[in-house]
Amino acid sequence: MKRLPDTELEVMKALWATGPDTSRTVLEDKLTPFGWAANTINTYLARLADKGFVAVRREGKSNLYTPLVAQEDYQAFDSRAVLERLYGSPRNFVAALAREGLEKGELEELRTLLADGEVISTVCSFSRNEEKDGTEGNH
Repeated sequence: MKRLPDTELEVMKALWATGPDTSRTVLEDKLTPFGWAANTINTYLARLADKGFVAVRREGKSNLYTPLVAQEDYQAFDSRAVLERLYGSPRNFVAALAREGLEKGELEELRTLLADGEVISTVCSFSRNEEKDGTEGNH
């Protein structure tokens, strides 16, 4: 998986919000705040389809768009990529957080996540997916 440019990520966010088989009209309405022309949105959709993020299905005279990558999967990938790019390791990230200080509630939330094993199972699941996809280390 590759990291998406911000513009393509905004299109993906709109698709994740609207779900499978989204029409261009619905998608354009969702993306109105960006002020993009229809051709610009077409370009982003074509790029996303080429990258394997979006499926395009023709229905009559219209195309319907479906996200092929789950939002949670992309967020896990992107979080790891950002963490590695900015901090090099999870340990360095936690050290940076500690230097800036965490509020008591944030620290308790992290402790709870670690104690419940949610973070560990998520990381292990992500690592298994990377190994299966052959993308390990290709952030």
